[in-house]
Amino acid sequence: MAIAESLLPEFDRETGITRRLLERVPDGQFAWKPHEKSMSLGRLAEHLAELPGWLTVSIKEAGIDRTTPRPPQYVPPATRAAVLAMFDKNVAEARDTLKGKSDAELMAPWTLKAQGKEVFTMPKALVIRGFVMNHLIHHRGQMSVYLRLHNVPVPSMYGPSADESM
Repeated sequence: MAIAESLLPEFDRETGITRRLLERVPDGQFAWKPHEKSMSLGRLAEHLAELPGWLTVSIKEAGIDRTTPRPPQYVPPATRAAVLAMFDKNVAEARDTLKGKSDAELMAPWTLKAQGKEVFTMPKALVIRGFVMNHLIHHRGQMSVYLRLHNVPVPSMYGPSADESM
C-alpha cells in the first residue's frame, strides 16, 4: 500500500472528529482564555481550522519559516461558521493534494525554520503524521477542555465522552 493511501483514512478520521468539535465552538466567546498565557478560544479554533492546510504546504513546499508573518489582508475567522468554512476548505485542499502522491514525493525532505534557523528536517510523510495530524490531535484536546469549561457538551472522539456515547 502506498504511503498516501495509508495516510488518507487516518486524515479523514481525525479531521472528522475535529469538525465535530469545531461545530460546538460557542460564538461570542472567541476572546475568552482559560489563563493569561493560553490561546484565546477563537485563536485555538482558528488554529484547528488552519492545521489541515499545513498538509497542503508540507507537500507542495520544501519547507517554511514559521516566523513569516501572515499577509496584511488576512482576517481571522470571528464566528463558528467562519471557522468551519476555513476548516472545510483546508481539509478538502489537503485531501486533494495528498491523494495520489507517490512514496518518493512523500519521502522528500521538508524543513521547518524559525527566523532562518532550522528547527527540524524530516520526510514529508512524517511531517504529515507528526506536525499536522498529531498537532491537530493535541490542540483538539485543548479545545475539548475549553468547551468543558464553557459547559458545552464534548463529543465522543475515540470512545464515549462524559456527554456523548458512541
